[in-house]
Amino acid sequence: MQWLSLPWLLSLLLLFFSDKDFKSYRQEIPNTNQGFDMQAIPSGEFLFGSPEDEKYQKDDEGPQKLVKMDAFWMSKHEVTWDLYLIYQNKELELDKSLAVDAVSRPTKPYVEMSFGQGKLGGFPVCNVTQYAARSFCKWLYQKTGVFYRLPTEAEWEYAAKAGSKTAWHFGNDENELNDHAWFYENSDGAYQLVGQKKPNAWGLYDMYGNVAEWTSDQYVENIHELLEEGTRNPYTEPTKLYPHTIKGGHWDDDPDMLRSSARWPSAPRLKQQDPQIPKSDWWLTDAPFLGFRLVRPVIIPSDKEIEKYFSAPPKDI
Repeated sequence: MQWLSLPWLLSLLLLFFSDKDFKSYRQEIPNTNQGFDMQAIPSGEFLFGSPEDEKYQKDDEGPQKLVKMDAFWMSKHEVTWDLYLIYQNKELELDKSLAVDAVSRPTKPYVEMSFGQGKLGGFPVCNVTQYAARSFCKWLYQKTGVFYRLPTEAEWEYAAKAGSKTAWHFGNDENELNDHAWFYENSDGAYQLVGQKKPNAWGLYDMYGNVAEWTSDQYVENIHELLEEGTRNPYTEPTKLYPHTIKGGHWDDDPDMLRSSARWPSAPRLKQQDPQIPKSDWWLTDAPFLGFRLVRPVIIPSDKEIEKYFSAPPKDI
């Protein structure tokens, strides 16, 4: 997609983009009592993937490639049920006359989709497909006029590392994970309220653990081998429904899956117990450990590119 490759015209536009205008901010959602915080992530370059000598390193994480990243904003926290339920349930919008009706929404599920982990009050949303997460972004776009999307795999990893070159943004000592993440050893078998652990150097919370997070990319096992050194804003555009890349690890994972470079592919098994199959083929998962966070690019894509991003997912033959 051109909105990720940054052609020469966009490079010229960036010359007029002032650092003083690039700040973290809070996005309020019109006609609701909800909003969310967006952190400014600076441009730069980083080693995408993990080194061969990193503890827990897996074959699909290398070889490392130096890639260049343009600046973007990323949500400080994982998207919460408080936000998602406004999108899912129109009656939660405070001003009914101004509600956005042009965006498809999931049908009301037959079961409680947090699986008893908790919803309102700041818990991360879970059990949503990648398409449902993108549809939430479309709803936000129509509510706010601002284009939000899922991070690319490279954006997610760049933001998680926050300038570090170690397995975790705080270093290589997994004993420090308890201060930064909810995972198998400390989660008590469920996700927790967002923002309780220490953030990384760029002010992002729960990049490791709590819920794993969708990216925009098609999962390609050997993506690092295929990348050229110096690639700008790498992105693998999806051409089929499975698999997509998931990052971050979750509340039931061990430290190996919480590393910045760890990655795993989505699969149909994530919906094997979905009570609405096939009705909810695009909406619900059987993954009470899988959510998402938001990105806003500095350069706004064209209307055509935005429409393409929000389109229904391709179906496997």
